[in-house]
Amino acid sequence: MSMLTRRRPEARSTRRTEGSKHPRRNRRSFWIGVAFASPFIVGFLGLFAYPILASGYYSFTDFNLFQSPDWVGLDNYEQMANDDVFWKSLANTLVLAVLGVPLTIAIALGGAHLLNTPIKGQPLYRAVIYLPSIIPIVVGGYLWRWLLNTQYGFVNYFLSWFGITGPSWLQEPDWTKPAIVLVVLWTVGGTMIIYLAALKDVPHELYEAASIDGAGPWRRFLNVTWPTVSPVTLFQVIVCLIAYLQIFTEPYVLAQERLNNISSGPDQSMLTYAMYLYQNAFVYLKMGYASAMAWVLFIVTLIVTLVVLASSKRWVHYGSK
Repeated sequence: MSMLTRRRPEARSTRRTEGSKHPRRNRRSFWIGVAFASPFIVGFLGLFAYPILASGYYSFTDFNLFQSPDWVGLDNYEQMANDDVFWKSLANTLVLAVLGVPLTIAIALGGAHLLNTPIKGQPLYRAVIYLPSIIPIVVGGYLWRWLLNTQYGFVNYFLSWFGITGPSWLQEPDWTKPAIVLVVLWTVGGTMIIYLAALKDVPHELYEAASIDGAGPWRRFLNVTWPTVSPVTLFQVIVCLIAYLQIFTEPYVLAQERLNNISSGPDQSMLTYAMYLYQNAFVYLKMGYASAMAWVLFIVTLIVTLVVLASSKRWVHYGSK
């Protein structure tokens, strides 16, 4: 111990000596590193840092893209608090998140269990499940407009096989949100594949020990599978929450009545927060108001994410603990 204590000052002094011997070489290495990192630095400053700072400034201005922005202080935020359409879009988005996130997690985890079953043709089933995830969202949205059509759509035709009269998915306000969630769940294959990779890491010895103790399939899931994949579930919950809070393409395509027309569905039931933000920015040219909405969305997303992270101490289990 005493020898180590004596050697440390010598080692530090040796490093200082080596560094002071080659100052020009150190500066050259630094600038070479900066040159290699410059594409990322330029991209970050131009595509992320500047737009973020600019939107923060514009959120306090009246700006229509064609004239210089006028400073209005907190007027945009005060207008937001008295805007009924703003609250409607926020409520629609939160309802979609509450409906969609648990369904996405449950279907993805259940589907991953099925795909993990050793049966003939397993790679083919995995490819078929993942296939919708690589189809563009707009194409999938227009395909589902046809499938959900009341008169000739396949979904209601399928329900009629069981004596069920299908609803008017895109015309009744009570059914528009389930229709949007259904379209989003069509691309659950990506989440399912991540869960499948997590299930591969569950030690098989734990299942054998649980079976010896007399645990059935449900008990093995609760005591072995769920705790083991809980870190992956935390990641999936946060990713799904952010995706639902920013959802735009699916409701935009499903609500569209005529090309380039502003549509929000019956009784504005499909108007999400991102759609209303887009309308203010690029249809009404209220860029200052849209920037304020973007910052409110950021704050809401941050708060929801922090709440989920705080709750994770109760239900996420890490192997090292």
